[in-house]
Amino acid sequence: MGENWSQGEVEATVADYFNMLDKELHGQDYNKTEHRHQLVALLNKRSEGAIERKHQNISAVLRDIDFPFINGYKPLGNYQQMLFSIVYNRLENDKTLVDYIKQQVESPARIIGVDDILTRLIKPPVANHLDSNKLATHQSIKPFRTGLDYLAQEAKNQSLGLAGEQFVIKFEQARLIQAKQERLASKIEHVSKTIGDSAGFDILSFEESGQDRLIEVKTTAYGSLTPFYVTRNEIEQSVKADSSYYLYRNFTFRRDPKLFTKNGVLAKSFNLEPVEYLARIE
Repeated sequence: MGENWSQGEVEATVADYFNMLDKELHGQDYNKTEHRHQLVALLNKRSEGAIERKHQNISAVLRDIDFPFINGYKPLGNYQQMLFSIVYNRLENDKTLVDYIKQQVESPARIIGVDDILTRLIKPPVANHLDSNKLATHQSIKPFRTGLDYLAQEAKNQSLGLAGEQFVIKFEQARLIQAKQERLASKIEHVSKTIGDSAGFDILSFEESGQDRLIEVKTTAYGSLTPFYVTRNEIEQSVKADSSYYLYRNFTFRRDPKLFTKNGVLAKSFNLEPVEYLARIE
C-alpha cells in the first residue's frame, strides 16, 4: 500500500504492544499471532507483516530510551517521529508499568528449578541486520526519564547476580559431568565469592581438556537482547585471557531461565558504548 500510518493506527498498535509487554513482565502467557489478528480489524488494511514490523519499531523506541521491550520482537529502527512521540507520551502519562519494573529489578531473586539445565543453552542472538539506532533524529524531544535506570538497578541487585552465578555453576557442573569429567566439575570455583570483583570474572571452570575457562556472568529478568553493563576490569581481563574468557548471559531469568555464551575479547562480540568518563583538571 505504501500509505503512511495514521495517528489512530499508531496509537492502536502502541496500545496493543503495551498490553503484551505488561503481560510478559508479569509472567502471563499471550499469543502474538492472536494480537496481530485482532489489530488487523482496527487498522487500514495493514498486513500482519506490516503490523509485526511496527511492533519491532516500538521495541527499537523502547530500547533507545533504555526501557524494557518485548522479548521476541527484535528492535527495528528507522521509525517515524510520530511513533516515538506516542510511545514517549504513553510512558510519561502512565507510571504504572514504570513502578512495576522498579519493584521487579529491586526484588530478591531465586533459581527456578529446571529439569535439564543443559537444554537451557541457546545460540547467541544476533542484531536485526535492518536495524539502525535512530535516536539521534529525535533530539528535539528530551530523553525519557523514569527516575529509574533499570539496567543499572538490575546490575546492582546482588540477589539476582548471585542467583545467576549459582545457575551457571550448576550448568557448568552438568556440562562437565556429561563429558565424564566429574573431577573437573568438583573443582569449579566461585571466584566472585572467594576473591571478589577484582578478578574480572565470576567463575573458574574448565574445558574438557582441563584448560581454564574464565566465566563472567550477566543476568537479566528480561530478553536476550537486553543491554548490560561491563566494567573496565572485565574488558581488560577478556583481552588478557582471550580464548579462555567467556561471557555467560542469563536472560528471562525470573520466569524461564535461559542462557547464551560468547567466547573471547568482549569488544569483538559486543558493541561497547562508553557511558561514563572520569574528568581531571588539566
